[in-house]
Amino acid sequence: MNFDQWMRASLDRVETALEHYLPGTDVAPAKLHEAMRYAVLGGGKRVRPLLCHAAGELTGAGSQQLEAASAALEMIHVYSLVHDDMPAMDDDALRRGKPTVHVQYDEATALLVGDALQSQAFVALTADNGLSVAQQAALTRELALASGSVGMAGGQAIDLESVGRKLSRPELETMHRKKTGALLRAAVRMGALCGEAPDAAAMSALDAYAAAVGLAFQVVDDILDVTADSATLGKTAGKDAKDDKPTYVSIIGLDASRELAAQLGRDAHAALAPFGPRAGRLGELADLVVHRVH
Repeated sequence: MNFDQWMRASLDRVETALEHYLPGTDVAPAKLHEAMRYAVLGGGKRVRPLLCHAAGELTGAGSQQLEAASAALEMIHVYSLVHDDMPAMDDDALRRGKPTVHVQYDEATALLVGDALQSQAFVALTADNGLSVAQQAALTRELALASGSVGMAGGQAIDLESVGRKLSRPELETMHRKKTGALLRAAVRMGALCGEAPDAAAMSALDAYAAAVGLAFQVVDDILDVTADSATLGKTAGKDAKDDKPTYVSIIGLDASRELAAQLGRDAHAALAPFGPRAGRLGELADLVVHRVH
């Protein structure tokens, strides 16, 4: 398969897995389950699940195992978006091209959707999914660390504390390596751990790749926030600047941000060199992150 065919096939598998691991609307409480499915299904770039699947190809991971891990990753990611969009945090009315959960339903439901998705992610990881008990434990730890106070949630806390402040470039990088990068790094590590466990050198190379891709993702996000419109983004364009949030564009400028994204793409490819052609999908995903327009 070429990259587009591989990506479509992988996305279909991810969507099917999410359908499987999310509770149905025929299960009480129906409104909560409907809202969870509204938030998760039928939208999003699914970058984290794609990274998980691509990394799993390096270690011979099975499809059933990767589907469980990628579904768990996406549930954690969506939970963070649902909470981030709420009035107490980023206060946005648009996500993935449709009304945010608190707008479509109400704030209390949105809060519970995020809570329930976080729990459901770990249900998926520990279900009858082909993963060994040791793998389930390792993946649970990876996801918990990446989503907690030393990872994504910690990065979001720093983000909220930074509104109206002028961060240094190292401070901004620290924030984004936690807020965005931690879960992207976990996606690569979890995909690899779904198969034959990589040795220390291979995991170090994958970490370097994930670090470059994770930061590139955020730099491109900052670029698109000032160069794309809301319809292209699927969320409110220009909101970070309006809310006086520090971004790469506000700190180093648009042209330097574009060059940084390109350099991070090169760094990602360099990190994959030890794997040779086996890491082709990961390389293509790095290009997708750097060159994306939405």
